[in-house]
Amino acid sequence: MRRLLCMALVALGCMSVNAQNAFNKGDKVISLGVGLGDFIGGSGYSTSIPPIALSGEVGIVDGLINDRASIGVGGYVAYLSKKYEQNIMSTTLSFDYTYIIFGARGAFHYQFVDKLDTYAGVLLGYNAASVDLSDGDSSYKPDAAGGIAYATYVGAKYYFTPNFAAYAELGYGIAALELGVAIKF
Repeated sequence: MRRLLCMALVALGCMSVNAQNAFNKGDKVISLGVGLGDFIGGSGYSTSIPPIALSGEVGIVDGLINDRASIGVGGYVAYLSKKYEQNIMSTTLSFDYTYIIFGARGAFHYQFVDKLDTYAGVLLGYNAASVDLSDGDSSYKPDAAGGIAYATYVGAKYYFTPNFAAYAELGYGIAALELGVAIKF
């Protein structure tokens, strides 16, 4: 039993020595995901198209914190469509909302275990929002709205191969939870 334990510890030590960080300086990662639990709208709103997000990131610094941490920057764009209907004197008013969020992201990556890239980051961008109002007979497009968009998030990517991963992000952005796939170049 003692010999088996020693062999396991040596093998584990060799794995950690030979392990390469999942995200390094110069790595380029593109991610595509779907969001669950968005923060936009309120009671009575229904989702027409769920949050869809596309992001890209480039590693700009690595070798931090015992060679296990790195920093990446990139871009982000997301889309969400919602609907709200209200009956007023036998007329149904329909409000169709569209949200497009785009901006820049920065993330701090730390690899706790092999093949798992964990990270936390921030986003700063713009939320281009618009609404279409219809009463069934005619439609009206009020002025577009929008404003500064910001978000914080934590996430993890698990690499099944050196270049393909599944990911999950929790945060305050277009969705509370985002799930998707990522490809590293």
